[in-house]
Amino acid sequence: MSSTEVKWGLPKEVIFCKRCVMSNQRPASSPEFRKQANAPTRTSAFGADRVCDACRYAEFKKTLDWDDRERQLRELCDRYRRNDARYDVIVPGSGGKDSIFVSHMLKTKYGMNPLTVTWAPHIYTEIGWRNMQNWVRAGFDNALVTPNAKVHAQLTRLAFEKLVNPFQPFIIGQKNVAPRAALQYAVDLIMYGENQAECHDSFEQNASPLMDPSHFTRESTGEPLFFGGVPFDKLATEGIDPREMGPYLPLLREEWDAKGIEVHYFSYYMNWSPQASYYYAKENAGFESNPDGRSEGTYSKYASLDDRIDGQHYYTMYIKFGQGRAMNDVCRDIRDGIISREEGVALCRRFDGEFPSKYFNEVLDYMGISEERYWEVIDSARSSHLWEHRQGQWVLKHPTS
Repeated sequence: MSSTEVKWGLPKEVIFCKRCVMSNQRPASSPEFRKQANAPTRTSAFGADRVCDACRYAEFKKTLDWDDRERQLRELCDRYRRNDARYDVIVPGSGGKDSIFVSHMLKTKYGMNPLTVTWAPHIYTEIGWRNMQNWVRAGFDNALVTPNAKVHAQLTRLAFEKLVNPFQPFIIGQKNVAPRAALQYAVDLIMYGENQAECHDSFEQNASPLMDPSHFTRESTGEPLFFGGVPFDKLATEGIDPREMGPYLPLLREEWDAKGIEVHYFSYYMNWSPQASYYYAKENAGFESNPDGRSEGTYSKYASLDDRIDGQHYYTMYIKFGQGRAMNDVCRDIRDGIISREEGVALCRRFDGEFPSKYFNEVLDYMGISEERYWEVIDSARSSHLWEHRQGQWVLKHPTS
């Protein structure tokens, strides 16, 4: 790698938001099945004043009439509520705090009859499975979709080796599972929790309560698709039978639009707070936090607990973009007024980049790669504008500041 090479199409100048601690290297949300190996990454939006759009939106939320937003939610529920014992809303989730909060609120406060749907994790954690069962026992039907384990593991290996993102197959399935369930069960409303745009996308993407269908649809059958960075028509050369890829394929946009199904974000209608969701889920569904006290790579204890590969998801993000799990949590807590920016900087410097060792060997076995191959991929993903090799160690050039 040359001393001037900037990988992943990232901005060469690294800047940190003046309000939170997010940097302009943070990737923005985009459809996973369009991501090619070595393609440029679309990053989070920043203003000329070096304030990120997520912080700008957090400030704007203080001006919103949340009573009016709740009125809109009630009208939405009134429009779709059924009285014939059929499901009237799909709530996707894993039994984490957010999906418990949304489904329980819809059922108990707004009189809806939700079907919860879950795209199974790569490898369930014990706490993740217990929380999943706690969710169901709290009074919910659940459709658990577990993909072909062989195909899923192969896609995970490809996504790690070519995109340095082993979580991609889960993300694809998670976006597809609710729309497919809505078609299968003839339900015309889907309700997700938080709009990702609140955390790391452009301000404008929060203007609508609707999810952009580009995350789970394609324009035509001729549109190029990529999985693990590999073109769909080349998957057979990687040992994956294209006939087994059904759950990962996006729906056709024209056919989807004809159904008239609406996909909404609950966070549009209620002032979203991950911490509040945690306490609500704990009180109403027996949700359990991390028994280890905190998750590897961060200080928090209640998010992303269900998959043994979660830690690798955030660690590879840290390697590629110079920011990991702690920064993800810190930015939200600063915007919610829970911690100061100074505290956030200290937490990032203490925990960001901590290696997730607890399930490391299981993840290697799952992907079918050696530890030597793992570090080869990791080190090749480091961009020279973010990292330098000094005295036998990799050092981040721009620690959180």
